[in-house]
This record gives sequence, C-alpha cells and structure tokens, in this order.
Amino acid sequence: MADGIRSRSSSRFGRLLFGAAAILLGLVGFAWDDFATNWQRVNESIPFHGALAYGTAALELIGGASLLWSTTARRGAGMVTLVYMVFALVWFCAALGAPQIWDSWGNVFEELSIVISGAAIYASLSPPQSAWHRRTGALSRLYGICPISFGSTHFVYLSGAATWVPRWLPFGGVFWTAATGALFLLAAFSILTGFLAGLASRLNAIMIVGFELLIWVPKLTAAPHDHFTWSGNAICIALAGGAWAVADLINRRGTQDSMPE
Repeated sequence: MADGIRSRSSSRFGRLLFGAAAILLGLVGFAWDDFATNWQRVNESIPFHGALAYGTAALELIGGASLLWSTTARRGAGMVTLVYMVFALVWFCAALGAPQIWDSWGNVFEELSIVISGAAIYASLSPPQSAWHRRTGALSRLYGICPISFGSTHFVYLSGAATWVPRWLPFGGVFWTAATGALFLLAAFSILTGFLAGLASRLNAIMIVGFELLIWVPKLTAAPHDHFTWSGNAICIALAGGAWAVADLINRRGTQDSMPE
C-alpha cells in the first residue's frame, strides 16, 4: 500500500505551484488577447493568431486547474507539458536560425526546464509499473542540463543581468549575478552526477523562488498593468514550481534508496 501511495504521489507544493502558474498564464492570455510575451514568442502575422492565443490560454487554465486535484493532476501535467513543449520548439527553431545568439539558446533551456519538470510530474503520477513511472528518476536528473544554461546566461549577460538585482542588497548587482550563476552551475553538476543532488536541487528551486520574490513581485507592484511583467511573473512561478517538484522527486528517490529492504 505504501508503495502504491509513493508511486502515485508527486511534489504537492511544487505541483500546486506549477498548476497555479499555468492558471495565471491562461488568465494573462485572456486578459491581453495574446501569448505570454516574450516567452511564448508567436509572430502576430501568423494566421489565426488571436484564436491560437485564446486556445492556448484555455488549455493552460484547464491543465493548471487539473493539477490542483489529485484525481486529475496527471492529465493536467500532461496537458500543460505539451503546451510548453510547443514554445520550447518555437525557441529551438529560432536558435537554429541564429545559432550565434546566446539569448535564443537561453530561452530554449528556460522553456525546456518547464517541459522536463512537467514531464517528471506526469511520470511520477503514472501507474507504478508503467514505462512513464519508471522514467521519473531519469527525467528528474535530466532537468540538471537546464541550470547549466541558467548559470551561463548570468555570465554571458553579467552587466545587463546585474541591473535586475535590487539595489538594497549589499555587495552590488555584479556580485549577486556572478554568485547566482556559479550556484546554478554547481547545482547542474550535482543534479546530473547525483553528488548531493537532493540538496542542490532544493537550493536551485529556492534560488528561482527568490527571483520571483525579489525581482518579479516588485516589478509587478511597480507596473501592475504591464503585459510583460505579468507574463514574467507567471513564467517565473512555473520555473519555481517545476524546480521544486523536481527537487522533491529527487529527494524522495534518495530517501527510498536509503531505506532498508
């Protein structure tokens, strides 16, 4: 019975945060009749742009709400993961078109982190003997490729990223940008190798939560009617929820591995 409960469970907090982010993205889509600029980059010239934006918002709302209930969470995780996968592919095509521009690759891995974490949640909620469930651990570890991009982006755009750091923090923006970039790279190493992966994955999630609290929430209070700011908050919450869910899955797996037979 205990095995059945563990096999059907996912990170409750991470899953709920992941679902709340999808709901927020859907609401933002309906409020602005558009995709989440700049992250869901869809050219306005494409046919049926408005209808596609509304359809995406509806899927995000339905999938996000489904994630809040244990009986429908697996379907919700699958739905929003497929939606996010579309935008990861859009960024991947943009990166292939201009491979020398790091910004596009950074966005690829940012979107990919949400896709991988969503897939990990979906796998963890799948039937215990299913192929998907057996891949929960592998998907959680695969997430480790994404903090490599997070950390690298901090160094590639060091001076620009430093301007986003709250001025009241000591030591200055460059220090915190470099320190955060280094911590992301260390987290990637730990998650991918398994060395202190539980601790590293949790700290990775806490850093992203910190971005939401220290950067995006103040931006929202300063510009409560700005589409970009609302989109950025929703995406950051999705990143945080996904990272937290992955951390819980890695830590739960580590706890199970350490348990005596």
